[in-house]
Amino acid sequence: MAAFKEIVTKAVVGKGKKYFKNNYTIEASDTPTTVLGCWVINHKFKGYKTGDKIGVDGSYDVNIWYSYENDTKTSVLNKRVDYNDTFNVKVKSDADITGDTEVIVRALKQPTCSKVEILDGGIISFDIEKELGVELVGETKFKIGVEEDEEPWDEIVDDITPEEDEALDKVDENYL
Repeated sequence: MAAFKEIVTKAVVGKGKKYFKNNYTIEASDTPTTVLGCWVINHKFKGYKTGDKIGVDGSYDVNIWYSYENDTKTSVLNKRVDYNDTFNVKVKSDADITGDTEVIVRALKQPTCSKVEILDGGIISFDIEKELGVELVGETKFKIGVEEDEEPWDEIVDDITPEEDEALDKVDENYL
């Protein structure tokens, strides 16, 4: 008959990912002729548990480089984008959550600018894509079968001769 023991450990008890595509606009002080580049930097985020859902608060900076006055001058627009996204993360059905949970958020795809266009009146429209992954880590317990019989000990044989063993046993008390 097998005996069982319960083990309590931290493990991933829920996991999910979500893709986001958002559109934003920014107004330029000069009427843009051409958009020369758009890049996203300083992406920061933090996850937290709110009820049955996971929330992620984050931000990033968008820099849009454009030309104006018939491509004779250039300028850069800066916009800080703050976001608050929520996830419905399913907890594994066999997980027996006993304590507090920890939320780990990873950017599976960093925010990037996928489309930029110039609208009327000096307004620039741009799309930002990102993908976030969320892991819910919590204490869980499970049962394992335990074998009652102890395995026999292996005999360890030193590769030392009896003469060397005798020499190790002799101590010179007048060494110092």
